[in-house]
Amino acid sequence: MSSPNISSAIDLADIRAAAARIRPYIHRTPLLGSRSLSDRLGVEVRLKCENLQRAGSFKIRGAMNALLQLDETQRRRGVVAFSSGNHAQGVALAARLLGVQATIVMPENSVQTKVEATRAYGAEVVQGGVTAATRDTVAREIAERTGAAVVPPFDDERIIAGAGTVGLEIVEEWPEVSALVTPLGGGGLLSGTALSAAGRDVYGVEPAAGNDGEQSFRSGRIVSIDPPKTIADGARTLSIGNRNFAIIRELVRDVVSVDDDILLDTLKWAMYRTKLVIEPTAALGIAALVSGKIKVSGPVAVIVSGGNLDFGLLC
Repeated sequence: MSSPNISSAIDLADIRAAAARIRPYIHRTPLLGSRSLSDRLGVEVRLKCENLQRAGSFKIRGAMNALLQLDETQRRRGVVAFSSGNHAQGVALAARLLGVQATIVMPENSVQTKVEATRAYGAEVVQGGVTAATRDTVAREIAERTGAAVVPPFDDERIIAGAGTVGLEIVEEWPEVSALVTPLGGGGLLSGTALSAAGRDVYGVEPAAGNDGEQSFRSGRIVSIDPPKTIADGARTLSIGNRNFAIIRELVRDVVSVDDDILLDTLKWAMYRTKLVIEPTAALGIAALVSGKIKVSGPVAVIVSGGNLDFGLLC
């Protein structure tokens, strides 16, 4: 495959540099084989367990990569981020580890356990009147007023490079892998994976209620949607990022979506069979494979993006 048009902005060298930069602060998560999934799909399946990552998801990779590149003046002024959950926790923990003050803008309907975890890492959480549509604006207003550095959740080269270290670890450990499947929200993980695993088939999966990325991929232009209602709270984005889309449309094999009922059934089945605690967004890749939305003929790695589960979903 060819390199993306914005290769001058970010490439595999940036991902390798990010991997070296963040290595002291993150876990190299296991790539676990799944006999149940392998038998069900007829190909070897391994799960990249970012649910076992620090702060409970892959998001700390991009957050840490971004914060480590701030100069001392920027660190003293602090950082501000906007997120419905996992990026919030990733930035909050990264900031605590580096002694940086963090303010996180989260929509009022964010999963409460993720809000509580973000506060527990020492960040100030701003929620009053915040929606998925306004969180970006509120965060940037705070940054303008305080001088804090904005750490976006996905549309940022530092975030993409950090997220791409997940795919880099997969191909380093399992060079025979022929396909990688990852959840898709704003596109940080998918675009980073596409760069780090170039030459292999890379797929993105969204919830059907929030399939702006699928629509964008099909139409060749970024499509924006209303705030989606889906159990996959990590994929409740309104549109894919510009930088992310430029990479995805060129390097990704396909983007598909699955209904919430299929996703919930898959989540329960996967937790029962693998004994892993995972959140709905993290089960998107598994759901797409077992439902036949994605068909592969060779070894496939599924990125299980996080484990910050709202256990009320299982009741």
